[in-house]
Formats: sequence, structure tokens, C-alpha cells
Amino acid sequence: MNIGVLGAGQLGRMLALAGYPLANRFTFLDTTGHPSAGIGEVMIDTDRKHLDAFLAKVALVTYEFEHLPVSLVQAIEEVKPVFPSSEAIRICQNRAEEKALFDRLGIPTPAYRLVEHADELEAAARELGCPVVAKSVTEGYDGKGQAVLRDPAEAAEAWRSINHPRLIVEAFVDFVREVSIIAVRGREGEVVFYPMAENLHVDGILRYSLAPMPDLDDEVQQTAEGYIRTLLDELDYVGVLTLELFQTRDGRLLANEMAPRVHNSGHWTMDGAVTSQFENHLRAIQGLPLGDTSARQPTCMVNVIGQEGDPAAILAIHDAHLHRYDKSERPGRKLGHVNLLAKSHGELLEKVHACAWLLPEAPEPRFSFEDEFRQGN
Repeated sequence: MNIGVLGAGQLGRMLALAGYPLANRFTFLDTTGHPSAGIGEVMIDTDRKHLDAFLAKVALVTYEFEHLPVSLVQAIEEVKPVFPSSEAIRICQNRAEEKALFDRLGIPTPAYRLVEHADELEAAARELGCPVVAKSVTEGYDGKGQAVLRDPAEAAEAWRSINHPRLIVEAFVDFVREVSIIAVRGREGEVVFYPMAENLHVDGILRYSLAPMPDLDDEVQQTAEGYIRTLLDELDYVGVLTLELFQTRDGRLLANEMAPRVHNSGHWTMDGAVTSQFENHLRAIQGLPLGDTSARQPTCMVNVIGQEGDPAAILAIHDAHLHRYDKSERPGRKLGHVNLLAKSHGELLEKVHACAWLLPEAPEPRFSFEDEFRQGN
């Protein structure tokens, strides 16, 4: 089957790598003019002049990047099957729509307000209590389009820096960690879940994801599964969906945002799970049985950002798997990732710290369970 992919970045590249053993072929439609997949057939189409040619080549369409014109996805749906649907993209592109969906389905979120003027931003900051984070309702990702206000008096400057006509203002959460759950829903409605991961972000960019967590209660995993299943069923979703959450000190989960695609926090599954998120996404959209999502061993994904380390040194770490995206170095750019596997979480932590030391711009990893885990082991 020739599968069409909207977007031509590293997520599309990894989809293709997972799909070739299934005898899939891939045609990428790049709307940015800057493709980086480096694999399959890439069609650059910044003005929609090549859309018909793209659709003539493919049997169905998916996407690796949700910041696409909804009208484009809707137009494609008139001609070819698209998984996930344009409705999923429409909601995930708009934080106000996303929060409204969470509210409607009873999925708890941090307290928030929607504002359309600097004065409203200041009032929201006073009402919610600083610090708060202000985010553009659309177009922001990886820390872009947002600002932290530590005093309501900073509202005017934050409004100017974000430069967007509508913002969502969220109260800070006293959380112990950021986590995510990834689930896959097939064409017939079957759903499988991956173990939740703990995610460490710096300046809004994911640096580390570790799964499974050694101290996660089964009830917390089941709660997250309930939330994401509700979203999957409501959207009649097909493919991989990711839900990012905060876990609070009293054990509650608060939804932050969702992503309608394979996700950076699921890269650990490429080596650490029986079936990767990429293969399961392809199975789902083709109507194939979904694969086992169990973790093979404790695994941590380390993002390679800005500068690459010495590949030989990284691969000298036992059971380290380096995935390079064939991109040129640039500050803040995702260049690849390393998946580290170990027989125990204690051994895994040692490997993560050793790997971080080999990467020029890697911050020190500090997982929520680390101090207590070391004391207890």
C-alpha cells in the first residue's frame, strides 16, 4: 500500500521506517518547502498545485504534523480516507476547542481563562493567581507562543511578545511530574494503551521520556486510560493519540494537551516496547490487528537537541540505540534521539546520566522518583 503522509519531518521518516517491513510505500506532501524526511518520495507543494498528483499516488492519507490547514485535510477527505480525521486536527490546533472538549467529557484540567486583550490577560492573572502561563490559542508548540507571568503587571509585555489575538491563560499546577499516555485505536474501535511515561521538559522542549515508571500506581494508569479512551471514542479516532498530563502531589491527573499523531514522548517504544507507536499507527490506519504495547524493559528516550554527540561514544553504552534524523545542527533543533534499555531502573538511571554527559546541550536529568528510588535501592 502506498500511504500518503502530510508533512515530511522526522516523524514521517520514522513512520516510513516502521512501514517498510509491512511492504508499505510512502509519499510525503510537504507544505513548508523545508522537508527533512530524507526517505520515500517527497512532493513539495507550498501552493496546492500538486495535490491532485499526490492523491493519485496514495491509497490513504495520514499526517505527522497537525499544524496543517484544516481546509486542506477536509478537501483530501473528499477524495481519500484520512486517519486521524480533520476533526481531530481542528480541535488539537485550537487550545480553546481542546479545553472545551476536555470540559465536556469530564477530563480535569488546570484552571484557565480565555482572553482577547492585554487588560483581560492582566485580570486573568490576578484572578487565577500568579504565576500563570499564557499561550496563543493556535500555532504554538515546543514552547513557542507562550510566556510565564510572575506578576499581573507583566501582562502588557507578555501580550506583545506572544503577538496573538487570543490567548489561553492557565494557572500553575503543583505537580510532581509531567506524564503522557499514548493509545492506539483501530478502524473497528479496538484500543490498546502504552505504559505511561514521565517526561522532562526544558524551555518547553521535551528532553527525556522514561517508561514504565517504577512508582506508578495501577489506578493512575487506569485513570489515564479512561481519559484517553473517552477522547478516542468521542472523535471516532483511528491511529495514535497522545495525551499529556500533570500528576499532582495528591495523585490526581490534569490534562494539559493532546496530539493527534505519533509523539516524541513515544519514541521509547521503538526499542523498548513489543510494538512501536509507529508500527501500531500504521496497523491501525490500514485496518490491521494492533500489536502488543507491553514494555520489554525499563527504557528512556534522550532527545538530541542542537548539537550531536560522538555516535561511537553513545553506542558504546550497552543497549543504547541511536536514531539520527539526518539534519544539520542548529540551536534548539531536534537532531535525533537515543533509546536506552536496562534490566532495572537503577541501571537505567546510570545509563541516562552517562548518555546526557556525552551530549553537548543535554540538561541534567532529574526524574521525580530518582532520590527515593536510589535510597530504596
